[in-house]
Amino acid sequence: MKLAILGTRGIPASYGGFETFAENLAIGLSARGIEVTVFCEATGPSPPAAYQGVKLRHVSAHSLGPLSTILYDARCLWSARKGFDVVYMLGYGAAPFCLIPQLWNTEVWINPDGLEWARTKWNLAAKYYFRLMERVALRMANRIIADAEAIAACLVGRHGPLRSCTVIPYGCDVVETPPPLHLLSEWSLGPRDYYLVVCRLEPENHVLEILQAFQQTSSEKQLIIAGNHRAKTRYVEQLLTVRDPRIRFIGTVYDPCRLTALRYHTFAYIHGHSVGGTNPSLLEAMGCGNFILAHDNLFNRETLDRCGFYFANAIALSLSIERAEQADAGLEPLRKAARRRARSKYQWSDIVSRYERLLEKVPAQANVINEAS
Repeated sequence: MKLAILGTRGIPASYGGFETFAENLAIGLSARGIEVTVFCEATGPSPPAAYQGVKLRHVSAHSLGPLSTILYDARCLWSARKGFDVVYMLGYGAAPFCLIPQLWNTEVWINPDGLEWARTKWNLAAKYYFRLMERVALRMANRIIADAEAIAACLVGRHGPLRSCTVIPYGCDVVETPPPLHLLSEWSLGPRDYYLVVCRLEPENHVLEILQAFQQTSSEKQLIIAGNHRAKTRYVEQLLTVRDPRIRFIGTVYDPCRLTALRYHTFAYIHGHSVGGTNPSLLEAMGCGNFILAHDNLFNRETLDRCGFYFANAIALSLSIERAEQADAGLEPLRKAARRRARSKYQWSDIVSRYERLLEKVPAQANVINEAS
């Protein structure tokens, strides 16, 4: 069985949730005897050919503004047109080009990754384009992989019954041993003396509402924002106008050990994502046994269930923060419940097994035809 994973900047992961997912899935499947190739952006003169048993194929990504990602994905699809049993495309921005591998009798799976067209960063033309690409993807793919039941339900609600859709969430690691506290020294932080937000600083992640809510509280803790606050966007500029000595922007944190330490030792993790499915950042907070304050939407409730507090707006979040600090020790049952839920429903080993079983259903003769072409 030969699987190609497309639609990311590549592995090892150093950018976002798709890359982390691709890395864990690829390494897990490779360890079980499946030949996995991850397509990566070509960024240097001598890129590595493999990573932890996973083959890497590098494709150039030209700088063409908003079209760069679409062109990169199209080039990857052309490069993956034969030699694989399954091409797994993460995202649907280049959905029409998914026909290319199918012409060589290769199955194409597409993971829509939430409601891309609903992101407020896109203008009307981009929103229309992504709505159209979502429709094309549903008709083009041999199989849709939704990362949450709520995503599958949204797709059915807008487009009617799907030809072939499987729900498999993302996974996470369950952290049982406390990371060393010295990993927090870079930010002069101590255990349980701060709140944490880890996300891209975009409107659909409700970062502004989180800042405004925290401003209204009497908390003596800090609010740590891990995200690219140096991005030259109007929204980031708006965030930086919120003045409060307790609020600190620390930039992106890609080192996994430091990021895990930040998550594990926080008093509470605040999760504002609203247009995705099973969000990796929320899963990682659950795996660290965090007390979680999550934006109230179908996706977060499906993932977190009753293992945290929910907020619909800044006022509700500020009240939840005050309530949490008054409860303090009473939050431990929720922290334990979040870790239990991560262990029982979202461990990577289980997620990889579900993909392995799905790959076993792919007709064996597909690769024979590929190799002969």
